[in-house]
Parts: sequence; structure tokens; C-alpha cells
Amino acid sequence: MSKPLVVSNLSKSYGVVQALKGVSFEIGEGEVFGLLGPNGAGKTTTITSIVTLENPTSGDIEIFGANVREFPEKVKSFIGYVPQELINHGYFTVEHILHIYGSFFGLTNLQDRIEYLLKRLELWNHRKKLVNQLSGGMKRRLLIAKALIHSPRLILLDEPTAGVDVELRQTLWDFIRELRDEGMSILLTTHYLEEAEMLCDRIGILRQGALEKVDSTRKLIEQLSQREVKISIEGEMPQVSHKYLISQSDGCIKFSIPSSFPVGTLLNELALTAGSIKDIHIREGKLEDAFQTVLKGKS
Repeated sequence: MSKPLVVSNLSKSYGVVQALKGVSFEIGEGEVFGLLGPNGAGKTTTITSIVTLENPTSGDIEIFGANVREFPEKVKSFIGYVPQELINHGYFTVEHILHIYGSFFGLTNLQDRIEYLLKRLELWNHRKKLVNQLSGGMKRRLLIAKALIHSPRLILLDEPTAGVDVELRQTLWDFIRELRDEGMSILLTTHYLEEAEMLCDRIGILRQGALEKVDSTRKLIEQLSQREVKISIEGEMPQVSHKYLISQSDGCIKFSIPSSFPVGTLLNELALTAGSIKDIHIREGKLEDAFQTVLKGKS
């Protein structure tokens, strides 16, 4: 079976500025793939190339085996796209705009689908409102409903939770997990690294148009982040010498160890007595640590 998305050696230049430099990755069925990077790294250029809004300078994109340049209309029926920008649909109601958007795909008898999406995204009580009467968070929910109206098999979410409150963010996280469990493939860009860590099965990190790292979220954290260990000492402070030692003062010894390095091994190497240890605090490595490592060129 063809992969939901295969991006091969994608490049895009704007004059002398090279926005993408040979980017390659793929997404499996029922997978959430996070495309991360700082502003200007090439995330949105990648997505707009996938949805045919940009013409790449070179490279290929296939969606379920269909090349986007050769079969643009076909691939658009497979994908849903949620852009960063909030779009004002003027004086249409929420319900009406979904009927209009569904008609673009030749769909009729949409009421059941519209009702499901409006209720699932907590827009049902707002269905008769004009779109320009909605709050920013409600407009973002509507963008997601639009992207899903034709039951796509691949959805591209470009900063879907930007500027929304904590409650809505959690609602959208739950919905993304639900879509993944139903077998939908998802490409997610976000500046909220906690969001990517919680939702994404695999992650690609872009830096200056090049894809620096692609791996499972867990492996990236294990390989590229450090675990912080603080040991509080009871009584007299011992003199400690260890390759992972960061500092020791005020009754506390601090270490920064690789995420793959067992804490038990550290304690054995220190040879501290049980009675001398007052407390141990461990901060696990995070995706943010791995992300910063890649951006600093240390990976």
C-alpha cells in the first residue's frame, strides 16, 4: 500500500534565498508526524508545497502514490489543510460555510457529517452565528471542521493551537488523538514543543531549510537530551568527582547525565551511603532539550 505522504528531495528557492534544501521524509498510516523548526526554517513552505499552493524548485511529493504535480485535483481529495492564518468568511453562518465547502468536493447530504464535526469541536451552539461573530478560538475550530468535511485520509495542521486558550488546546489534542486512532495520518507543525512531545509518533527538525533530524519522539529525547539529577545530602557534604557533575553546594549535588544513563548506575559510582542521601530529584530530558541541541548544531 502506498504511503499517505512521501516527500523526496524537496527544494524551494526564492531568488538567491533557498527556503528548502533537499527535504525528504514520509508519513505512515495512522501516524502523527511533527515538523518542527524555528521561524523561517521552512515548515510552512513544505506544507504549502504539499497542498499545491507552492511550486517547489525541485523534488517530488506523493500522496497515496499520486504525484501532486501530475494529479493535483486527485490529491486534494485526499487531504485536509488547516492553515496558520484565521480566514474570515464574511457574512456566512458557521453551518452554511461548511455546506459551501463540502460542495467544493461534490458532496451532498452533508448534514450528518456537519452535525458530527460541529458537536465534536464544540461549535454546535454557534452554528447559526455569522463567522465574523466568532472568537479567534472558535474560528480555529471552524478551520479544522472545514478541513475534515470531506473525510480526508491525511490532514495537515499548521500551528493549529496558536493563540488558543488552555481548554481549547486540550480539546484539540484529544481530537487529534481520536483522528489518529481512526487511522488518519497527520502532519503537525507547532511551536509548542510540549504539544509535539505529547502527540507526535515521529518528529523531523528543520533548520535553515534543511531537515537535520528525523526519528521517533522518544529516541530523539533519549539521544539528544540530558537528565538532571539533584541529590540532597544529609549532614557533611562529601567531595564528589564525576564526569557528569555540574555543581555541588549548599547540601546539593547536581548532575547532568544522558537520558540513556541509568540513575542507579550513577548512585553506584558515587558510592554514597543510604543514610547520607536526604532526597533525590530527577528531571527527565524533554523534547525542548533535544530541539535546542539540534538548533545549536551539536547533534
